[in-house]
Amino acid sequence: MNDKKDVLDKGPFFHGTKAELKIGDLLEPQHLSNYQDKKSNYIYFTATLDAAKWGAELATSKSKERIYIVEPLDEFENDPNLTDKRFPGNPTRSYRSKFPLKIIAELSSWERHSDEEINHMVASLTKLREQGKAVIDD
Repeated sequence: MNDKKDVLDKGPFFHGTKAELKIGDLLEPQHLSNYQDKKSNYIYFTATLDAAKWGAELATSKSKERIYIVEPLDEFENDPNLTDKRFPGNPTRSYRSKFPLKIIAELSSWERHSDEEINHMVASLTKLREQGKAVIDD
């Protein structure tokens, strides 16, 4: 675990997805991304439930939406895709790591964003893709 005194955030940390995983499983980089058709160099996570909900709701799969509580096993950094480009100062508390995250629990219940909010977000992301602006710095 990242025991440095200059840790970015103490958590707790969440990972939203549609993958069915078990307590103790490791989330690792170099697996297919939830958001693009390629393997990701990082594993992404957040310290806000709202951002984790978006992760689960927007993942490209027909499977059940899930939010896992995760523990970073080594160093991590601010997610530059959100921190630098969209939300200066990282209010979404979004991070990424080249090291595994350990699943320590699954949230059994949580309130989804409204269908209207989800549809608006999907439309916004579609527009960004069409404009060539939905590039993920990975």
